[in-house]
Amino acid sequence: MTLHNLIDTSYQMFIEHTKKARITLLHPRSRYRSVLIARLISDPDIKTFYYAMGSDDVNVPSFLAGLTHDLADQFPLFGRNLNQTRYETLGDLNFLINTLAGDLAELSQEPYVLILDEYDRGDAADDLQAFIEKLVPALPDQCRLVINSRTLPRLPWVSLIAQKQATMLEDNILVSSDFYGVETGGTPELEVFALGPGYVLLDNDQVSTWEGHLPRLLFFFALDRPIVTRAEICQAFWPELDTDQAVNVFHVTKRRLHKALDFDVLVHDGGYYRVNPNVSIHYDIMDFVGALVEGRAAEGDAAVAAWQRAIDIYRGPFLQGHNDPWIIERREDFRSGYLEALTEMAKARKSDGRAEHALGLFLRAITENPRREDLHREVMKLYAELGRRSEAAAHFQRLEEDLATTYETEPAPETRALYNEIMS
Repeated sequence: MTLHNLIDTSYQMFIEHTKKARITLLHPRSRYRSVLIARLISDPDIKTFYYAMGSDDVNVPSFLAGLTHDLADQFPLFGRNLNQTRYETLGDLNFLINTLAGDLAELSQEPYVLILDEYDRGDAADDLQAFIEKLVPALPDQCRLVINSRTLPRLPWVSLIAQKQATMLEDNILVSSDFYGVETGGTPELEVFALGPGYVLLDNDQVSTWEGHLPRLLFFFALDRPIVTRAEICQAFWPELDTDQAVNVFHVTKRRLHKALDFDVLVHDGGYYRVNPNVSIHYDIMDFVGALVEGRAAEGDAAVAAWQRAIDIYRGPFLQGHNDPWIIERREDFRSGYLEALTEMAKARKSDGRAEHALGLFLRAITENPRREDLHREVMKLYAELGRRSEAAAHFQRLEEDLATTYETEPAPETRALYNEIMS
């Protein structure tokens, strides 16, 4: 393949996947990142807005000031809401996220792409990383965010991809494994399982010398992102302690983690902590998210195989039995991916004429999210197709009762219309 054809292929894939996810990362390993960005900006068929981050983007207020200034040059009315923000609200991330989302909604009523170029210039800004992470689900429907960076941004990419919020591209390759660039050929060998109660195998033996649950959870937290700061760790685990106390507890916990695995698991590099890159790690979360990516990209038998692999890997909720806020958040992220796999597999079995198998999968999906009325309707249709009309009616009646009791609402009009159709 010639260079010209390779760039053409990479660009077409780039545009295709930009439409599917709220945030697209041109992976730092990409050779043609800058070429693709330049081509996107000059594409007459795609509306784009561009912001190159600079050395002044050291926190959220500085980032918003620079973004507002540059986007106002491209769309004079941009920043109407942000410019009215009072000084005392600049520390309220949620308020600023909603305010920026409102301004982005006014940029264009048509689909458009917002490019954040040279994103690595903001790597050191902890609050900016948290801001972008929370901004992704708040983006208006017509907005797609593209990030170009020389380093891997400090965002929880595997969970964003599991939710179908993000995608990673390496030129003409859709990244479906090794999301964080962790080496897999070193020693010792670790097998890490977070779906379910959570446990670790070291050279095929289960680790049981954790001295409490915190060292083990610290390890899982470090696997969540490419790199983490000590401040992020302390905020997630000991938000009620002052800084000095939290730092002391962190170092004690880190020593216990290293003692349990008999080597330095967390290494400090350039002000950040990351899992030792020389360790061979097999992590079930990476396998699970990789299967989701492959299922979304494939068709036919290949897609079915990928969805089935995701279902098989999901042995239970993320770190089941623990209820730390960061764990609950990740649990829902991965649960949404599992729900997607069940639903897509059920649709495939239904199209194959395997109604009973599809019914079982839809019922499993409903247990993961009982409020998904589209899944309830699929169950009712399958009951009716199988000649089990009374079970379809009973299913609707249970749904109606559950919605009234638990959520003080009632079935959607299309669900009730389907019930009436089946009963007639």
